[in-house]
Amino acid sequence: MTKQLKNLHWNFWLIGVLLLSLFFSTPVLTVFLSSVFSSGLGESGIWQHLLDTVLKDYIQNSLWLMIGVAFGSLIIGVSTAWLTSVCEFRGRRIFQWSLLLPLAFPAYIIAYTYTGMLDFAGPVQTALRDVTGWTARDYWFPEIRSIGGAIIMFSLVLYPYVYLLARAAFLEQSTITLEASRSLGKGTWYSFFKVALPMARPAIIAGLSLALMETLADFGTVEYFGISTFTTGIYRTWFGLGDSGAAAQLSSLLLFFVLALLLLERWSRRQSKFYQQSGKKMQSKRIVLSGAHAWAAFFACLLPLLFGFLLPFFQLSIWSWETADEMINKEFFILAYHSLELALITAFLALVVALFMGYGKRLHGNRLMGSLIRMTSLGYAVPGTVIAVGVLIPFTWIDNTIDSFSREVFDYSTGLIFSGTLFALVFAYLVRFLSVSIGTVESALEKIKPSIDDACRSLGTGGFKMLAKVHLPIMRTSLLTALLLVFVDILKELPATLLLRPFNFNTLAVRAYELAADERLQDAASASIMIVLTGILPVLLLSYTISKNKS
Repeated sequence: MTKQLKNLHWNFWLIGVLLLSLFFSTPVLTVFLSSVFSSGLGESGIWQHLLDTVLKDYIQNSLWLMIGVAFGSLIIGVSTAWLTSVCEFRGRRIFQWSLLLPLAFPAYIIAYTYTGMLDFAGPVQTALRDVTGWTARDYWFPEIRSIGGAIIMFSLVLYPYVYLLARAAFLEQSTITLEASRSLGKGTWYSFFKVALPMARPAIIAGLSLALMETLADFGTVEYFGISTFTTGIYRTWFGLGDSGAAAQLSSLLLFFVLALLLLERWSRRQSKFYQQSGKKMQSKRIVLSGAHAWAAFFACLLPLLFGFLLPFFQLSIWSWETADEMINKEFFILAYHSLELALITAFLALVVALFMGYGKRLHGNRLMGSLIRMTSLGYAVPGTVIAVGVLIPFTWIDNTIDSFSREVFDYSTGLIFSGTLFALVFAYLVRFLSVSIGTVESALEKIKPSIDDACRSLGTGGFKMLAKVHLPIMRTSLLTALLLVFVDILKELPATLLLRPFNFNTLAVRAYELAADERLQDAASASIMIVLTGILPVLLLSYTISKNKS
């Protein structure tokens, strides 16, 4: 009887995890299947039109953005991580956590801000003309709305991914190897390039892959700058040309880029066996910088923080103050309520699903359940536009099927039941950000010793009761972290919201995008700074964790 109960318990968790994995993997599977079996491609000729006209631009621009952002993120992230981990100079203790603050800025918001600052009527060029007396024909000014401008915007807000993981790797390295290098007469730069950097390479590649996936997933920046990429192409193909099959084909091509980055990140993890985890930590013997070297290190850390957070935040604050009487009104608070409500509901649902799947793996963990959870977690690597297409195709089919049946049998039109509703939007959010909750919950569960579970079972406590009475109180800080991270990610999400929101339903992110698209950049500041201020919360949480390291 006991064996049968154990089998029933195992089957419950396995079936539950299996159903959830299939449910949340549906959008990605739909994109692949639609791109292969869609019959509309040959009939409409739109796919051939895309091949002949714009597909080359989508690929080239996406590659250029990835190359440029990779270069910028590596230069900024690795250099600042090394300086704050190994060197001692004035301001290091502040920089070690404040260099993460640009993460609070979505790329599209910093793009709007710098455009307003640097365009012809902005404060920078206006001041330049006032000081010099020049006219528009007397000088040349770089165009921010370009691939180069987009690369700079992405690099400024995405380098913290590289910085965070690279710094953790540098802090974990042993000083023994570096001291041996120096004892052989090798200088600091040689030790960095030949010893420390190769050892930290897996972590650096992992951080870089995250930055590049965010670059591929972006819609607001490239759309506003007029750069043709896969995300803008998917949006135009679906809503402009009305061809779901061609949109699915573009989404599949974009997924190949994402898959390549995932394989690169997985390869970097396999190389982590080369890390050295023993010995004294680097920070116990910092390189004390003085004179010109100290000032160089100070400005190397200050400039990314200045241009990635301080200047745009200051400008947004000024614009928000100037437009507050007009923009902070009843409509603004309705938008804020919509955004906060969606984010809170979805973050809570994501936490519940993550707890179920993570706890099932802890109770009956095996290779199958682990594979199912990893499959569910792939959504975070998939751009919001791709997920939106993967949600719209099946939901539209279900709505049309139900409506046709209702018309034939009851002579009544049901209209949209799933597509174009908040249900579809919340579902897309869960697909996109569920892995954030799963990763945090799994990490928290792994820190709880198995002996605690054995003690609970010996006292007759198991299953959900053990989770509620024992595990949840222990994990409350990690659960709050998971809730907060998903909450802020949803608040910043633009492409999925733009594609799936119900009619006459806006959020802060959509409102900021619409105002910026109408060149009302100052009016967009109130919604933008609300998103940034909320995004600072998890960044400060990460910063606090970093500051707890020995310094």
